[in-house]
This record gives sequence, C-alpha cells and structure tokens, in this order.
Amino acid sequence: MHFDLITIFPDFFTSVFEFGILKRARLAGLVNIATHDLRSFTKDRHRTVDDRPFGGGEGMILKPKPIYDAVNSLGITRKGERDPQQETVILLSAQGRPFTQAIAHELASINRVVLICGRYEGVDERVSELICDRELSIGDYVLSGGELGAAVIVDAVVRLLPGALGHPDSSRFESFGAHEVVEEPSADGPPRTTHGAGGLLDYPHYTRPAEFEGAMVPDVLQGGNHDVIRLWRRKMALKKTKTNRPDLLEGAELNEQDRRLLREVEAEERIKPQELE
Repeated sequence: MHFDLITIFPDFFTSVFEFGILKRARLAGLVNIATHDLRSFTKDRHRTVDDRPFGGGEGMILKPKPIYDAVNSLGITRKGERDPQQETVILLSAQGRPFTQAIAHELASINRVVLICGRYEGVDERVSELICDRELSIGDYVLSGGELGAAVIVDAVVRLLPGALGHPDSSRFESFGAHEVVEEPSADGPPRTTHGAGGLLDYPHYTRPAEFEGAMVPDVLQGGNHDVIRLWRRKMALKKTKTNRPDLLEGAELNEQDRRLLREVEAEERIKPQELE
C-alpha cells in the first residue's frame, strides 16, 4: 500500500511514522508513506499557496492550482476515471464525512491513497469538485490543519493491513471490530473467550496483579470457565457502549442473547440507586 501526503508542513511527519506498528509496517515493506511539499508546486518567488476569499471574510484560502499540480505530479488517474480499488484522493476537512473504522477497512483495501491536508480558513471548493473523491473529518472539532487528521487515518488504516499486527485477530477483537467470530476450540488451547465487537466498544481488560489499590479483577475472569467469561465480556461491552456511546447501539446488529444481556445491564442500573440509600 502507498500513501501520498500533500502538505505545507512536510516536516510535521518526520517522526510521526517512526514508532511502533507504523515503523514496523514500513520496514517490512507493507506500506510506503511519501510526503509532498505543496509549496514546491508554486511558481512565484514567495511560494504562495493561499489567497483571500472571494466574497470577503476573514482568513485565507488554499489555492486550487498548487494542489492540482501536486496531485497530477503523482500520476494519479483523473477523477471520474479512477479505479476505486486502485487509488483514491481524499481532502482532510472539517466539513468532511466522519472517519470511522468501516472507512479505515475500506481504505486498507486500496493500493494508493492520497491525503490532502487542508490549512488556513479552508480549501478552494474546486479542489473537492475536480480532484477529490471524498472529504473526511476525524471529529466534530476544528484543527489548525489536516496533518493530524492525515496521521490518524494512516495509523488506523495501516494497522489493518495483513501482517502489520502481531496477531491477525488483534484488529478484530477490539472496539468497532468484527461483527461475528466463530468460537471454536483451537488445537493448542481452550475455546475463544472473546466476542467480535460488532461495531460496539470493546469489553474491559485486566492484567496482573489481581488486586491494585483495593480494586479487584472480577472473579469471573479468574474462574477459568470460558463460556462464562465470553458472556461476561459481551455483557460488559454492551454496558460500556451504553454508558459511553449509546448512539452505537441504535445501529448495532444485536441478537437475542445481546438483547437479554442489555436488559440485565439496564435492570442492574435501576437497582443500584436503591441499594445506596
């Protein structure tokens, strides 16, 4: 896979991709990440990439011509003629669609992804109209530029590439992970005790010691009953999702067992206030 990052601050990425999974994936040849200085595609001696907005208003707008030339220099197929499985051009913008794990999976299947980092008050709309396949935003807030968003997208996508993580199931058993996982005994170990997140949040995790500052690891995790552990983890995932991201439950594909566990969570929440009185 190949990423091209178009930015006015290429040095921003100097160390971003030099750690952890991203570094290992690059060294293993799973991904190539190239940065391109937008100012290199200007013609004036001041290397001007922005100008005042038509119609008035505050701030400066990134000009379309340098971006157009930068993308063309990469040999990217013209918009409308691109094979969506081979290449895509994306503008990082506060006006973009929210970036999600589903989009990360989609991008992980594409050979080449170009990310254009917006700056200043915005980017000339013709960049989106003539060059980009979509606009993406990493959240409902405004950043100084698209560089942080680009780094987030690269990280989220690269970790999904086969071989990037230490275990192939690592990206399945986590928040927003796989919808269903077949739980079969393995040849060298017990049955799985995990459950695909199904687009929900992950269940709570614990490690040694069993007691820390008076807080104990739940007894169920120390009992060794894998069926009970699996159900507990699914129930806790539903509980955490209900507490932190109830919006995810609205579109979740819940089976009858999930709905029963969710009813248990809701019943326990109603009982607790009475117990405290």
